[in-house]
Amino acid sequence: MSEPVRVALVGATGLIGRSIIEESIGRRDDVQIVAIARREMKLPQGAKMEMVIAEPANWGEVLGVVMPNVLISALGTTWKRAGKSESAFRAVDYDLVLDTARAAVKLGIEHMVSVSSAGANPASKNLYLRVKGEAERDLSKVGFKRLDLLQPGLLRGSRERDIRFGEGFARAASPLIDPLMRGKWRAYRSIKAETVADGALKLASRKAAGRFTHDNESIWRAARDWAKRAA
Repeated sequence: MSEPVRVALVGATGLIGRSIIEESIGRRDDVQIVAIARREMKLPQGAKMEMVIAEPANWGEVLGVVMPNVLISALGTTWKRAGKSESAFRAVDYDLVLDTARAAVKLGIEHMVSVSSAGANPASKNLYLRVKGEAERDLSKVGFKRLDLLQPGLLRGSRERDIRFGEGFARAASPLIDPLMRGKWRAYRSIKAETVADGALKLASRKAAGRFTHDNESIWRAARDWAKRAA
C-alpha cells in the first residue's frame, strides 16, 4: 500500500474546510490532515488529525514544521465579513492565498489544491470573480509542480457563520433551477460542499505534473473516485 498523503489545510474553519475534515474521517490510510487556522474550532466526532493555531504571518513557519506533501487552500471570506471593504476582502481571497502558496513552494512543497469559484476571471467586473481569477492566474506563476484549481458552482451546505439570505434561497431553489442552467450556465449549478471536499482530497493524491482546472463535472468525477476507494 502507498503511504497516506500528508495534507496541510488552510481555511479549515469555513464550509469547504470543515467538509474536508469530515470527509477525511476514517481515511487515515489515505490522507493525514494538518489544519492551520487563525482560531480554534470544534472538530467533528471521530476526527483524528493535527490542528495548529497561528497568526497568518506565521503560517510559513508552521508549514516548515509539519512539512506536508500537499497544500489545500479552502481560504475565502465574504463581502459582509470583510466589512464591505475591497482591501479586506482581497487580503484573504488573494493576499493570504498567494502568501501561503509562496511559502509552501519555498519549502519544497510541490502540489497545491486551491478552491476557487465558477466564473473566476481576472477581467470580470464582479469583485468576487475578479479576485478569484487574479488568484488563479498568479498561483500558476508561483512554481508548483502540480496545481489543481477547483471551480465549483453554488455551494450547498450548512454554514456555521455568515448565513446569507440570498444564497440560502438559491440553495433551497437549486433542485428546480439547476436543470434549467444549460450551456455556459451549467458551470454555476449547485454542488454539495462534501462533494467538493471529496474531490479536493482525491486530487491531493494525483501525481501528474501540470496545471488543472476542475469544473463541477470534473470535481464530481474526482469525488466518485474518492468514495470508490473508501468502499
